[in-house]
Amino acid sequence: MSNKIIGREAEIKILEKLTNSNSSEFLAIYGRRRVGKTFLIREYFKSQTVFDFTGSFEAATDLQLRNFFREYSRQTRGRKEISPPKNWSIAFSYLTDYLYSLKKRKKKQVVFIDELPWIDRPKSGFVSALEYFWNQHVSKMDNVILVICGSAASWMHKKILKSKGGLHNRVTQRINLQPFNLHETGLLCKSKKLKLSKYQIIQLYMVMGGIPFYFNELSQGKSAEQLIDEICFTTTGLLSNEYEQLYYSLFKNAKNHISIIEALAKHPNGMIRDELLKKSDLPAGGTFTRTLSDLIESGFVTKYTPFNKKKKSTIYRLIDLYSLFYLKFIKGNVNNNPYNWQKIVTQSSFRAWSGYAYENICMLHSKQILQKLGLSGTFTKTSSWKHKGDDETPGTQIDMLIDRKDGVVNLCEVKFTQNEFIITKSYNTSLRQKSSVFKHVTKTKKAVVTTLITTYPAIRNKYYLEEIHSEVTMDDLFIK
Repeated sequence: MSNKIIGREAEIKILEKLTNSNSSEFLAIYGRRRVGKTFLIREYFKSQTVFDFTGSFEAATDLQLRNFFREYSRQTRGRKEISPPKNWSIAFSYLTDYLYSLKKRKKKQVVFIDELPWIDRPKSGFVSALEYFWNQHVSKMDNVILVICGSAASWMHKKILKSKGGLHNRVTQRINLQPFNLHETGLLCKSKKLKLSKYQIIQLYMVMGGIPFYFNELSQGKSAEQLIDEICFTTTGLLSNEYEQLYYSLFKNAKNHISIIEALAKHPNGMIRDELLKKSDLPAGGTFTRTLSDLIESGFVTKYTPFNKKKKSTIYRLIDLYSLFYLKFIKGNVNNNPYNWQKIVTQSSFRAWSGYAYENICMLHSKQILQKLGLSGTFTKTSSWKHKGDDETPGTQIDMLIDRKDGVVNLCEVKFTQNEFIITKSYNTSLRQKSSVFKHVTKTKKAVVTTLITTYPAIRNKYYLEEIHSEVTMDDLFIK
């Protein structure tokens, strides 16, 4: 295994299992653009890969086939075939004959086909040819691992993982590759010799999420604010024009997906389905449902049911940190001003946005929060909670709520600050009021406690000791 791979421990265990298997294996790996799928497979299987082919975006089938043949000829070192295949059935027959010639090799041989959604053009016959390739030949080759990869998670689910045809239940392992968590991001920054504090890494994470490719663009010797200016607010910066490419490379009719993303971006706490339908200006029906499903499967949007609510109250929330940042600050603001972001961080708009961004980071790191609170072995549901207010009670917002099977509910207050947080008398009163409103409105019989999630440890004054049951800091979010 390559020592260039950072983190990915769970995924490496799967790859080790495939390598040590005594039978043929079929791995499907998917995840959003730039998350590191191709890098992981190529690095881990570097010495075992006998064929590697990547589809081309929006290329016609005849061009895809010519590219396939060019790679086939180069990687197989001049096999007997002398002309490009006329269709995918012939292309896979070339590859089949090559694999049979390697049958005596005991070490696992890897065939890697990347960006399948780009290869599967209308009427190309690609999927049916792939079905025959696996079912008739590769499934009988004990020394072969077939790895297929795609960024369009919806395509991978529909055509491969949930196939009703010849690929039904054929995949033997699957990896849904997620962005790096803060622990892995810290390791990546260390490997790149970026001298950044955990606070600065969180600042970058708020902008980029845990996308390794974005962090690879960062240069040494600069602060987080300088790096954000460089990568986001200059015309040559990667993230200054990544937004539309991100969606158009993943989805057909991407304008529908962008409509939902931009509607959710204006409501950081999320919306129920009917509200989202109205705000996105999309027609009700299958198109909206499929588009929303695409975004959930691809990891841009999450959904949850609020405490003590029914399924129809499901909240949809945008959790792609880059999209949120782009729409809030980058869009229309790229002007090569070297101090753009450094000015923005002094404004009130930054303080409001950073609070929401830190809440999203906490939601994405609920595993680490539960571990810090000693709840890893307790069944829990994590969500947020909102009460609009009525004649009896004022409106209340709970940033993050942990509903525990052991009869306790943690009301989490999330605070992103540059220094130690101080609980004042008025803030203490506000915390008590939130707890009271929550218990009154929900009629819960569970014990309700307050958890503080901060960047730096809060000052333990008398108000802290009166109201705070437990505390989580940014250091805890970097737990493995």
